[in-house]
Amino acid sequence: MTMAKAYRGVGMEGAIATWYTRNTGRDLSRFTKTAQLVAGRARSGSEILEVAPGPGYLAIELAKRNYRVTTLDISRSFVRIARENAAQAGVAVDVRHGDAAAMPFGDATFDVAICMAAFKNFSDPIGALREIHRVLRPGGQASIIDLRKDAASAEINDEVRRMRLSAWNTLLTRWTFKFVLLKRAYTREQLERMASQSPFGRWEIATDGIGVELRLMKA
Repeated sequence: MTMAKAYRGVGMEGAIATWYTRNTGRDLSRFTKTAQLVAGRARSGSEILEVAPGPGYLAIELAKRNYRVTTLDISRSFVRIARENAAQAGVAVDVRHGDAAAMPFGDATFDVAICMAAFKNFSDPIGALREIHRVLRPGGQASIIDLRKDAASAEINDEVRRMRLSAWNTLLTRWTFKFVLLKRAYTREQLERMASQSPFGRWEIATDGIGVELRLMKA
């Protein structure tokens, strides 16, 4: 059984991408936290692929930690914004445009792959997992970090409060979480089913706050 759905990421262009960039940039702590998580697993100098990086905040944090970072995003607006943000931060990030289910990279190119807050938007999530497996070197690992399907309203409200948004953007972000993002998020069982249909031989799932991580290991 495959899982497919309409891709919503193509809407992340122009003014919407700019709005997203501005609001997510108000609190970079979650990107710092995720970069520290990766640093605890990957050796210095590893080649890291971030799939669907958006404005590039996580990629920049990883590049600051002596990793060689490449990103791939289907949004041309985000490609432009991520390049600008990396240049402004003074770090080297190879920002590419492309589809997660048809990556423009050779086999066994990266040591680590990460996708944060975007996997639920992919129209072909299993295809993306297969591509991630293909571009990873033997022994490589991938982390899919996204919203939990069963995140409670109180948890979401706390998370949005920590974003330090304006009153209007707080209301809009809460609405987006509850009526758009939660509908697209996956259950633990769905993530396990997709992992079992991918070429990855080993995986594990862990939760943290309103998030869930699917961690996959390539033999």
